Amino acid sequence: MTDETNANEIQDDDVIDFSEADSEVEALKVEVAALKDQALRYAADAENTKRRAERDVNDARAYAITKFARDLLEAADNLGQATAHAPKDAQDPVVKNFVVGIEMTQKKLLEAFERNGLKRVDPAAGEKFDPNLHQAMMEQTSADVGAGAVIKTLQPGYSLFGRLVRPAMVVVAAKGSGTGAPEQTAGGANPYANGEDHTGEALDTKA
Repeated sequence: MTDETNANEIQDDDVIDFSEADSEVEALKVEVAALKDQALRYAADAENTKRRAERDVNDARAYAITKFARDLLEAADNLGQATAHAPKDAQDPVVKNFVVGIEMTQKKLLEAFERNGLKRVDPAAGEKFDPNLHQAMMEQTSADVGAGAVIKTLQPGYSLFGRLVRPAMVVVAAKGSGTGAPEQTAGGANPYANGEDHTGEALDTKA
């Protein structure tokens, strides 16, 4: 046996088949990618769960006073009525002090509402009717505002951190309202009732 023959035999014996190793590497790459994707999904789910839990806790804190606030609204309404009908030009100092006391009490109550996120919803005349914030109690034709606008507010509403606690009860201008229109007609059409005639009737847009 010559040296050349021995070298050829050794080289033949040392040939390595890399095809099987390459297959294993590719399989491992696929498995790593799958595990990485799974880990990312688990992390995303955990983050979403954490955010939902935080949101639920914040909502619970924010709206825990909703019932309490709603109960206080009646007191605020009574104070509003008292100040609206109080004798502003009374000469009796006792009456004057009494009126000032009521007004200060109302002011402090409204300030407390504001500090705790309870905001007053009191649309001005001419403001567009918003069914998300307002409740139409009556519809009239008006010469001063256009159809679908608020004529006046009968009772202010309140919202707590953007969530409506009580809608503002308003009178809404009927179809045909606007400059030169009569103050009230007996047969005006109701733009909220698909053309049906309800002028002067109480409306409830929450129904």
